Amino acid sequence: MQRSPDAVMLFAAGFGTRMRELTRDKPKPMIEVAGRPLIAHALELAQAIHPARIAANLHYKPEPLKAYLEPENVLLSLENPDILDTGGGLRHALPLLGDGPVFTMNTDAIWKGPNPLHLAQEAWDPDRMDALLVCVPLDRAVGRTGGGDFSTDAEGRISRGGDLVYGGVQILKTERLHQVEDKVFSLNILWNQMAAAGRLFALEYPGRWCDVGHPEGITLAEDLITADDV
Repeated sequence: MQRSPDAVMLFAAGFGTRMRELTRDKPKPMIEVAGRPLIAHALELAQAIHPARIAANLHYKPEPLKAYLEPENVLLSLENPDILDTGGGLRHALPLLGDGPVFTMNTDAIWKGPNPLHLAQEAWDPDRMDALLVCVPLDRAVGRTGGGDFSTDAEGRISRGGDLVYGGVQILKTERLHQVEDKVFSLNILWNQMAAAGRLFALEYPGRWCDVGHPEGITLAEDLITADDV
């Protein structure tokens, strides 16, 4: 079985409810930040590592995303009639992605610094890891309110709670997806299993990051893009 990831899954199916009126007539990944749709910022990072395949899942108002992604040779996984959440959506897209480990990437964040997919690719160790999550320290997570998601031990293994924020990029082995009986489920189910087995790891991102999940995040992200410092 293939050991290194050569496919990227872009999560683009969500409703974007926190964006309020901005997603009334378009999906959240098509909201513009610094003159480009959010999905363009994510796709640029994905294309830069030259994967064999890039796929995206679509559900809410899919037509603008289809029109944008098809000319970029992105494979499309339409979730219909129901949205499948991250785990169900990834499993639904596996015929497009292949059997090996895959990158997954949220499409509502801006990264300032090295390409997080490349960093994860360099740090990936399938002998020890079932998943590697790129995480951002709270003091470099622009606009983050509340605490972090994870902490790590000396070897990088993850536990819940702490000052690391999951940035939305990971490498994940997909075999456990087939063991989940539910059609709609979160990847948190797999993460919990991997953490219990000591095979869930984090990579600390050295740059800065901004979640664009709410309208205020657009200005914060644009300021981050134009900032001189990393």
